[in-house]
Amino acid sequence: MVATSTFALPARGVFPGVELLKKAPKHAEALIVLAVKGEDGLELCATSLLDAGATRTVFDSLVAVGATGKAGELKRVPAPAKSGFTSVVALGLDNMEDFDSEQARRTLGSAARHLRKVETAVIDVPAPLLAAATEGVLLGGYEYRGIHSPESSDKDKATSKDKAAEKKQPGTFYFIGGKDQKDAFEHAKITAESVILARDLVNAPANVLYPESYAQFISAESKEAGLDVEILDEKELEKQGFGGILAVGKGSQRPPRLVRVTWSPKKAKKTVALVGKGITFDTGGISLKPGNGMWDMISDMGGSAAMVASVLAAAKLEIPVKVVATLPLAENMPSGSATRPGDVITHYGGITSEVLNTDAEGRLVLADAIARASEDDPDYLIDTATLTGAQIVALGSRTAGVMGTADFRDRVAEVGREVGENAWAMPLLEEHDEEISTPAADIRNIHVKREGGMEFAATYLQRFVGEDIAWAHIDVAGPAWNGSGPRGYTPKRATGVPVRTVVAVLEEIAAQDKK
Repeated sequence: MVATSTFALPARGVFPGVELLKKAPKHAEALIVLAVKGEDGLELCATSLLDAGATRTVFDSLVAVGATGKAGELKRVPAPAKSGFTSVVALGLDNMEDFDSEQARRTLGSAARHLRKVETAVIDVPAPLLAAATEGVLLGGYEYRGIHSPESSDKDKATSKDKAAEKKQPGTFYFIGGKDQKDAFEHAKITAESVILARDLVNAPANVLYPESYAQFISAESKEAGLDVEILDEKELEKQGFGGILAVGKGSQRPPRLVRVTWSPKKAKKTVALVGKGITFDTGGISLKPGNGMWDMISDMGGSAAMVASVLAAAKLEIPVKVVATLPLAENMPSGSATRPGDVITHYGGITSEVLNTDAEGRLVLADAIARASEDDPDYLIDTATLTGAQIVALGSRTAGVMGTADFRDRVAEVGREVGENAWAMPLLEEHDEEISTPAADIRNIHVKREGGMEFAATYLQRFVGEDIAWAHIDVAGPAWNGSGPRGYTPKRATGVPVRTVVAVLEEIAAQDKK
């Protein structure tokens, strides 16, 4: 274990404040209401925050500006006098029958993004959807503004004002609900803020977030939450035989780290191991990637960011399951000391691997971490990584691939869909059991065919999972990073996937123990 100092991210995302109130404040800038497409045109959903006369006035104003209630529509009109609001914003749903938790997240997420300049807004949604709406506002209102120079001097007042406006913090959204909704509201808030933490980490540039500084950040955040932390530096990794992590990290001047974070509540009956790929930047190593788009490889530590956020969320939510996150951190760079194609390495635990492609580095560090995590004899093991381009080819940029122990794999994928983080169970292929073999070592890190690349990577990882451990591997190469424009509650750049899936699985495991 090594001593650590603290490290602060140079830029954090901003997001709206949220509060739960029994009744609306005396005055707010905007009231958000729901609208649907009726048989005869626009219909407003009932709200206790407007009387009949005010509702009619708002309805007429909305019709005048062409509101139809179609899904995704947002129309803003002046509020009636003495209503306590400056304006009313109508969110189109098409129909209430399809307005489920995911639609609530998407609709309110889009609204929060479009209403960033609003200082105060009041939201009245059906009680069963309040938690999802809260997540939507926090996640959709998130904005990463990057690292910028100080504001201009007073001689350029116009520019200064513009910059000040850009740096203005988002406003506050007030949700109307009673005490019986407080727990659900707080749960949603913690979960969303955990996703935001993962986003902030992934959005950080690699020249400031590298293995050592990343380990310092994890340590500080974890200790503040009351969790136990262990950090292994390159000397200790060498001593203990973490050949995969060292093989990937030795091409960089910034040496690798292995971080272990433990949430251990009293009376926990089950133990869940979490493992996340933490490649802080991936050039591909000697098997160099094409230069075009390589800048997005700051996101290659998205798996570790998700698992950091998940173990912290478990502690904050007081989930009664022991959770141990094992996080291999390395930077994959080409240099005279870098691993070469054809090298044979020895993983933690003794398995040897022929490295045919140094750009298949994620499975090398994950293998070490999974082998170490398996020594704790957990009941379940979940690993996640931005692992293969083949995941995007197979399932697209928004749907994660889930492989592993059949029953647990299927359930993890199903939970992902339930919380709005699309996932699909994929099989491990029989032919890969033979194709992973090589005369040079126990196994090789790639196969020479194009087909089934995502499944081959999982077959590689399977060799390091301990016996009798329910295991799920989540490949989020596409879903962890949004290279296009924002949509719903998903911003551009880092998404924070699959934090909500992992947290929901932990809670489901805890709930099963209570039965």
